[in-house]
Amino acid sequence: MPVKAKTEKKAKAPKKSEVVKAKATKKSAAVKAAPAAKKAAKQRVTFTLAADAGSEVFLAGDFNNWDPTAKRMVDKDGTGAYSTVVTLAPGEYEYKFVINGIWCVDPNCREWRQNSLGTLNSVLHV
Repeated sequence: MPVKAKTEKKAKAPKKSEVVKAKATKKSAAVKAAPAAKKAAKQRVTFTLAADAGSEVFLAGDFNNWDPTAKRMVDKDGTGAYSTVVTLAPGEYEYKFVINGIWCVDPNCREWRQNSLGTLNSVLHV
């Protein structure tokens, strides 16, 4: 049963053909919205960094409230090739690596932005 809009004038009940047309329009909108939702899906992003083997390396950024120990990076083979994976929604993110307690920008990142402390953050677009 169709819902009537409240108006000052008394509205006529819609014709059956109008009700069917409205339902078809709602389905079309739902089908079109599905691809947009797919685009907003989170993605796995791999961060890598070359540092001295045996270092303590972490990833900090606006995606983890700049917590300097929240995301440890791992050197699986002991060669100093550190990596970690973070799942991020599409958008722009700022981050830094924390190597043995020292905050460092990503030397392989092409975009940096000055932060409120007067240093630089690396910028990532997902």
